[in-house]
Amino acid sequence: MNSHDSTRKIKVLVIDDSALVRKLLTMMLEQDPGIEVVGTASDPYVAREKIKRLAPEVLTLDVEMPGMDGLTFLENLMRLHPLPVVMVSSLTSDGADTTLRALELGAVDFFAKPQHDLAETLTVLAPQLAAKIHAAAAARPRSSGLAPPPPKLNADAVLPLQQAFSGAPGEGPIIAIGASTGGTEAIRVVLEAMPPDAPATVITQHIPAAFSGPFAARLDRCSAMRVVEAQDGQALLPGHAYVAPGDRHLIVARDGARLVCRLHDGPPVGRHKPSVDVMFRSLAISVGSRAIGALLTGMGEDGARGLLEMREAGGLAVAQDQASSVVWGMPGAAWKLQAASELVPIEQMAGRLMALVASMGLRAPSGAPGVVRGHS
Repeated sequence: MNSHDSTRKIKVLVIDDSALVRKLLTMMLEQDPGIEVVGTASDPYVAREKIKRLAPEVLTLDVEMPGMDGLTFLENLMRLHPLPVVMVSSLTSDGADTTLRALELGAVDFFAKPQHDLAETLTVLAPQLAAKIHAAAAARPRSSGLAPPPPKLNADAVLPLQQAFSGAPGEGPIIAIGASTGGTEAIRVVLEAMPPDAPATVITQHIPAAFSGPFAARLDRCSAMRVVEAQDGQALLPGHAYVAPGDRHLIVARDGARLVCRLHDGPPVGRHKPSVDVMFRSLAISVGSRAIGALLTGMGEDGARGLLEMREAGGLAVAQDQASSVVWGMPGAAWKLQAASELVPIEQMAGRLMALVASMGLRAPSGAPGVVRGHS
């Protein structure tokens, strides 16, 4: 991973066709002493010239602009002059689909376009945007007077840790995947390679509520598994993957002999809702030794503690390796805690998960790829 020199400012170019949004984003970013907005651009053509002249390290890019749209510009940029890009998107279904496409093309992260509440924008959203810029500056682009932050709660705020359930006789395994920055693409790579009869899979990706439905639909189109946005009380079935809604914690719970999804409207955990730690802990409690966890690319530490709890309950746990991660925060934290037994490149993650299923001595789904050795 590139490390950014903390003694100098990150140079940012803001690209948006709205003068008001350009001004607002500039105000938000310049509240962070480690960020300097070196310029703004109203369209991709102006942006192209300013990139050459100002040498920004990170771009914010509006997804919908007249002339050359943001996606076309991003595609050209990633092919000719890759730079870390944070997409700025409206919270609409069209905006969600466009933003997910932008992440496929190589954008590092996305940020919801500020609304009209200026006070909230500057006190609550500005630190979030700044954090994304800092993470983007440390990421590798791939070619093709503020209010105090809310308290940082742990998973106990939603789901107290309990003794693990040992599993029902003959019960198949459950796979759990957690991710944040860079995760929409990493999860797609994993699910594309999973066989249609893979074990039931639960997924928590840090994503706004308006985006989780379109994200699940996009995954469903590219995976042999059936991928849906999780609903409360939904039974976990083989061959199905369940994506946490963007404003609810996803918990795996027992309902008699069945395992079901439970959606919990509790407080953010580690400032995240949904939280990977909460989902992983629920697997430790309800599935125990039949759980398999994978923590993928993401900023911060969400999921590291929960993955350790899964492993301590007898489950199996792996993390994405640093070389293939956009940001090695979450998997790196898990590795540091010894929560993961091995590091696996994202292109080999599906094969490794299916090999772990087979290693449990349970029915290995047909068509499962062979064992892939992870890096250590």
